Amino acid sequence: MNKIALITGATSGIGKATAIILAKNNYKLVLCGRRQDRLDELQKELSKFTSVHTLQFDVRDKETVFEQISSLPDAFSPIDILINNAGNAHGLDPIQTGSLDDWDAMIDGNIKGLLYVSKAIIPQMIARKSGHIINIGSTAAKEVYPNGNVYCATKHAVDALNQGMRIDLNPFGIRVGAIHPGMVSTEFSDVRFKGDAEKAKNVYKGFTPLQAEDIADIIHFVVSRPYHVNIADLVVMPTAQASSGIVNRSLE
Repeated sequence: MNKIALITGATSGIGKATAIILAKNNYKLVLCGRRQDRLDELQKELSKFTSVHTLQFDVRDKETVFEQISSLPDAFSPIDILINNAGNAHGLDPIQTGSLDDWDAMIDGNIKGLLYVSKAIIPQMIARKSGHIINIGSTAAKEVYPNGNVYCATKHAVDALNQGMRIDLNPFGIRVGAIHPGMVSTEFSDVRFKGDAEKAKNVYKGFTPLQAEDIADIIHFVVSRPYHVNIADLVVMPTAQASSGIVNRSLE
């Protein structure tokens, strides 16, 4: 029987790339996102390879998360793999001038949204004593960089929650692991800089960043390991990146 994977933030970037590679490897998919038009487009594209169901919700909306996930038809309801990918960075300001709205958006999406979706899925995994949860973190989960303050805090929280989930769910045979990407060329910087395309472009100037497909390939590797293997914590950066603040911009 083909495994069923639920992916949040599936309409762009790492989430979309992961949906594509899993579809081509015969996983059934539940794709979650805010933009119905993109969900429909992706469902049409991937239905050539596998069965696809879509759920439209914002992970920050607690009631809708639970309503939508509980509405899954039987053919898609036993979730074998949960990929907590949804999340964003908003702004890059020092703490004293940071936007409260930006802080709320990051805390609500990166921490609370991950918790809401996990809370909706975990009970069925416990009942079956089977399941695999992948939490998408960041190198910002491992170190704090200038002006990263609240974003880094939210990703440190993801790192802690990943460890806590792994401990708490261990008695039930549920695998839990995190993948922490460094600099990946996605819509991430466009959102962080609020649509300032020039600023976003300069983030990746002078070197070759990771692509969404690189992370998707790693996610596929992680979820396809034998049951006795759990990749608990994995950090991946482009060759040009040594840390959040050290990037060799002469390697392009």
